[in-house]
Order: sequence, then C-alpha cells, then structure tokens
Amino acid sequence: MSTAEETSGGEMRPWAEVTPDAARRLLVAAVEAFAERGYHATTTRDIAGRAGMSPAALYIHYKTKEELLHRISRIGHDKALAILNAAADGEGGAAERLSVAVRSFVRWHAAQHTTARVVQYELEALGPEARAEILGLRRQTDAVVRGIIQDGVAAGEFDVPDVPGTTLAVLSLCVDVARWFNVNGPRTPDEVGALYADLVLRMVGARG
Repeated sequence: MSTAEETSGGEMRPWAEVTPDAARRLLVAAVEAFAERGYHATTTRDIAGRAGMSPAALYIHYKTKEELLHRISRIGHDKALAILNAAADGEGGAAERLSVAVRSFVRWHAAQHTTARVVQYELEALGPEARAEILGLRRQTDAVVRGIIQDGVAAGEFDVPDVPGTTLAVLSLCVDVARWFNVNGPRTPDEVGALYADLVLRMVGARG
C-alpha cells in the first residue's frame, strides 16, 4: 500500500491517530507486509525493516506481532462502523440512507483496499480475546445495515422477505471490493461505490 492511499478522506498522513510517529510507521509497515505476504508469513523483522527500524525497536511499541494486527483491525473496524453509523443517522428515507451507507462503505473498502484486506481477512490470526472484540464490532456493523433495511421494509420502501440474509449479502458484496479492487482498474472508488449502491437498491426492491 502506498501511504498516500490512506490520506483520501481528509487525513494528512496514514494512521494519523497512532502515536508516537515510530509506532505509526511500524503500523503502516505492518499493513503493507500483512497484505503482501499474509500475517503468518510476515516476521517482526520484516515489519521493522519496512519501517526503517531495528526489530528491537518494534518491541518498544508493540509487544507482539498479534498486537499490531489487533490495533490495525480495531482501527479499521471502528472507521468502517463510523461510516455506516453516519449514513444510518443521516436524513432521508431508508433508500437514501442505504444508498449513502453502501456508497461510503464500498468507497472506503476500495480507496483503503490494502488496509481493508488485512482488516477483513486476517481475523482468524487473532487470539480469542482480540477476535471476540472484533466480532463484536462486526455484529454492530451488521446491526446498522440490518436496521436500515428493516426501516425500509416497515415503510414499504423495500421488498425483502429475508432481512438477515439480505443484510449478509449486502455486507459480503461491499467487503469483497477490498479483495479485487485495483487502483489501475477502469473504475475509481467513487464509481465503484455508486455502482454498488445502485445494485443494492435493486437487491432490496427499492420502490421509486
């Protein structure tokens, strides 16, 4: 991942919320290494080398490689959940809110595709306690999207016989963007977001 990838959306530099700067550089390096080689094939020496630091320096900021993955996963899930909550709490009917939610969620997974791949696909590498925490955030994510769809059904805007199943399908569709998105491909993150928002509204049978 180029560090510029994380700056879309207003951040001046990647992972600006992580301090001190050495800890931030290590986290950026870990994202790149995990995405490129996978968590299990990446060593702490790999991460430290990418950050231009010694392996010993890494342990000043992170006790283990898993702690790095947990921090990456927590921040990424928090950001994704915040995007969906903002859409769910926005103005307009269910169709408008679902469109905004999908467009924003997909755009994040495309623009931050390297980070998103690590966040979404390395869950099993976490220990039981950390994994349980992240699964809790995923349940919140599911609940937000499910709530918008339920609102649409109740208002007569959507025709959805199976709300839980449709919620799972919507989230799976959005998350998978991180796996295939290519910055050199034919569509920008905004364009993919708009396409998926239209597809999801068709999926839920949005009226009007």
